[in-house]
Amino acid sequence: MGEICTKCGLVKELCVCETIAKESQLIKVFLENKKFRKVYTIIEGIDQKEIGIKDLAKKLKAQFACGGTAKEGKIELQGNHKNKVKAILVDMGFSPDSIEIK
Repeated sequence: MGEICTKCGLVKELCVCETIAKESQLIKVFLENKKFRKVYTIIEGIDQKEIGIKDLAKKLKAQFACGGTAKEGKIELQGNHKNKVKAILVDMGFSPDSIEIK
């Protein structure tokens, strides 16, 4: 038998805590210029306590074939991916109404 979730009391395979957390996030996506006029796509507003931000960043980097990092509650992706991020996040289970693109 698997581990039991401390929040909902269900087995980890059946746990719905992360799914509920994904639907209640308010995510902002915007561009930021860094050193040497490099453009970064910044994704912020994801609660680190409920969603594994490092795993999410790893999946996004693989999806967009770019570099990036997850730090200080933000995901930074190298390049301009502002127009594509919303579709990928919706596919990952986030609510389309909660994603704001600036």
